[in-house]
Amino acid sequence: MKLDAQRILIYGVCGSGKTTFARQLSERTGISWTAVDDIAWRPGWVSTSNEQQVAEVTTICAGERWILDSAYAKWADVPLARVELIVGLDYPRWFSLARLLRRTFTRVVDKQKICNGNVETWRQTFSRDSILLWHFRSFTNKRRRMRAWRDAAVAGGPAVILFPSARDTERWLATIDGV
Repeated sequence: MKLDAQRILIYGVCGSGKTTFARQLSERTGISWTAVDDIAWRPGWVSTSNEQQVAEVTTICAGERWILDSAYAKWADVPLARVELIVGLDYPRWFSLARLLRRTFTRVVDKQKICNGNVETWRQTFSRDSILLWHFRSFTNKRRRMRAWRDAAVAGGPAVILFPSARDTERWLATIDGV
């Protein structure tokens, strides 16, 4: 199947696999993708200012072909104004949490570099700013947002596909014709 959409937003809860899926979709379609966490975090886990994030996302979304692996609420309106397809990874909490736990602990042990060379630490994992806590804080709102976008698609919003399982996502990806 040839994918008609050229401006794509991947969305889901922490641990759902947005970045991996965005990379795989980019490889199949030839559409460049951006890891949003690379926009949000500079080396040393220094947060990029909201203004700088908006400027970078605005530049990306001005293009005719792009894939974003998420949209932070503070600037989600920028990609939503131009997106043609939203792919929601609407997996159960137990599934995304298990993935997040496995990924986080692996990164802490392996010291895998992410987000502009940053590494996750045990201290960070168990802090007030933990990605694990963020999963619990954001899960319901992110699911609600995906489902609202799906409902709005019926009323003329961008097309939305919600996948309830990773297996469904993988099957769909396999149907996309490569470049």
